[in-house]
Amino acid sequence: MSERFPRSPPHLARHYRDAGFWRDALCDEALFATAETRPDSTALIDRLGPMSWSELATRVRGCAAGLRELEVARGDTVSWVLPNWREAAIVHWALLHLGALSNPIVPIYRHREIRFILTQAESSVIVIPSEFRNFDYATMLAELRPELPRLRQVVTVAPNGSPPKGGDLDFEELTYGRTQTDSTGGVDRSPDDPALLLYTSGTTADPKGAIHTHNTLDFELRSMIEFYALDTHDVIYMPSPLSHVTGLLYGIQMPALLGGSVVYQDHFDPDRAIALLEEHACTFSVGATPFLHGLCEAQRRSPRPLALRTFCCGGADVPPDLIREASKTLGCLANRAYGSTEFPTLTGGNQDDSEARRAETDGRVMAHCEVRVVDEEGREVAAGETGELLARGPELFTGYLADVGLDAFDEHGWFSTGDLVSIKDGYLRVEGRRKDIIIRGGENISVKEIEDLLYAHPDVEEVAVVAMPDPVLVERVCAFVVPGSGCQPTLAELVDSLRKQKLANQKLPERMELVEDLPKTASGKVQKHRLRARIRERLERESG
Repeated sequence: MSERFPRSPPHLARHYRDAGFWRDALCDEALFATAETRPDSTALIDRLGPMSWSELATRVRGCAAGLRELEVARGDTVSWVLPNWREAAIVHWALLHLGALSNPIVPIYRHREIRFILTQAESSVIVIPSEFRNFDYATMLAELRPELPRLRQVVTVAPNGSPPKGGDLDFEELTYGRTQTDSTGGVDRSPDDPALLLYTSGTTADPKGAIHTHNTLDFELRSMIEFYALDTHDVIYMPSPLSHVTGLLYGIQMPALLGGSVVYQDHFDPDRAIALLEEHACTFSVGATPFLHGLCEAQRRSPRPLALRTFCCGGADVPPDLIREASKTLGCLANRAYGSTEFPTLTGGNQDDSEARRAETDGRVMAHCEVRVVDEEGREVAAGETGELLARGPELFTGYLADVGLDAFDEHGWFSTGDLVSIKDGYLRVEGRRKDIIIRGGENISVKEIEDLLYAHPDVEEVAVVAMPDPVLVERVCAFVVPGSGCQPTLAELVDSLRKQKLANQKLPERMELVEDLPKTASGKVQKHRLRARIRERLERESG
């Protein structure tokens, strides 16, 4: 396998095998085993209706065979930008089956992000919707194509199953009629092979590509099945994007291990979500704060009898009152959890935890996880004190693509999360973050990227972008701008300039504050905590 792909430290890999955490299984084996034992049971339900496990397995083999004809081989990267549709599951499973890297990209990304990811990942094929939510993906790829010499094929999916427009190949043509048993071509695969390449935005303008193997993904899923006592009878509701670590793990891979089913929602509408939960008797879900908030609001407007048993909420700050409200309004065990693309689940809560613990902390540290909380000198702090969280465990990613973020690990394999936490009695609380990001609706937004683009505007002398609180999305983007001499830029003008630079919509500032200067330290560093406090106080005054 190419040296581009980092591997887990040998001493930790040995430990995880000896402890039985890693069972050296290939993830797609669970899919085909379930298709054998439960062929006619429902695997998933999406915009086109239900799909059985046998049908899903057949389509996966056909897709793998089609990708082989496009010369996709072990170790190659294939990207896909798809909503919560069955095609996302089909292409992801097919890539794992081939020994290739599955590289999901969130559908809200546009030219800048797509260009960067496809270039760094060296993607040979990309699968896209021809259009989705009034955006023309086929045209975007046509515009980017001259800048992507390694990209050989653009495969398009139609929103409603009819022939799509644009691209080189229709997804249906790629998958149908190619169902040979040996769809992998006899490729020699390893459970330590990189299987998932998932980009996450953090402290830098460019996203970082986190790599997971079959072993890290498999352990994460099995540990969560045990922690939440899930089985074949569970029906998962998945509003989180399948191109996020949450959606991919719980919406694509977990159902195969369970032999249960999953219900996809490709655009979150709270009232429709409650109807889906009732219609399909969904029992389990994982999602960010806006999803849980929306479900509670919809259920209060029009109460329905629900089978929902557990909702695991994370990805952004979770207000304690929301957990209490969800437990009451939805009649489920709502809990906070802490994790990331790199380390999917570090803490959580279940039926063994009191409502106070589930609401007021981010959960207890999983038994198999190792954590340290350290000060700026790397010394461990006392229990209950705040410091940076270091973690390691059998589901921890192996590293970033292209040697990015090498300082994220120390020589003993400890991962520096960049988050400030306190841990007392085994329960973790996130106190803040060193990473300069905004978490809008569970989406990590790089502040530096927006600031760099705004600095280029001729009417902007200085700029600092910070998070402003929002009751639904948790955080929104606010830009503090020092205008150039004699200039008076408006929010609309700055947003328009960012749109012209093909910035994704969720990164656009939603408020601008014109200021004479920015608060700074003696060394010239902008004191963003003061700006966050200023906008928070201003919003409180405006709301009365």
